[in-house]
Amino acid sequence: MLRKTIILLLFFAVVACGPGKRKRTYSKTRTVTVEGSTEDTIPKETRKEERTNVKAEAIISTAMGFSGTRYKYGGTTEKGMDCSGLVYVSLRENDILFPRVSYQMAEEGQRIRVDDVQKGDLLYFKTSKSGKRINHVGLVVEVDGDDIKFIHATTSRGVLVSSLREGYWNYAFVKAMRIL
Repeated sequence: MLRKTIILLLFFAVVACGPGKRKRTYSKTRTVTVEGSTEDTIPKETRKEERTNVKAEAIISTAMGFSGTRYKYGGTTEKGMDCSGLVYVSLRENDILFPRVSYQMAEEGQRIRVDDVQKGDLLYFKTSKSGKRINHVGLVVEVDGDDIKFIHATTSRGVLVSSLREGYWNYAFVKAMRIL
């Protein structure tokens, strides 16, 4: 019985967050400040967008702080974490309560088209050949034209930044959701 349990746990650890491709890290976060404007002169729509951008940057900064962290199924610390643990901790540290596992996370927020993805949005994947539900999540950290970069945790390379252009991730991609 113990042997079957260990084999089952190993199986889940291998398929939980899929393999990584190339290791990329982006450590510099660009901040933009505008001098001479006050909140009273900024239209409400712009203020909401700025708050969203500031919150997205804070969440991304938290997630990027875990770059290079090894993979650990169910992990949520710098000693090891999985994909949903990375997103969960990054959101929690910025006062956003969210489900802990990727398939439950995928039920939250507003579905958006890939063309409309922005920093701070979440990307969901099915990495298991026989899997019928979402089992992987990544946080968008950069959008450069049609190249979308996201931070996530993979079983083989830990926490890293990948591109949605990479064949494996493009094929496994299911949907994008906005939560901010």
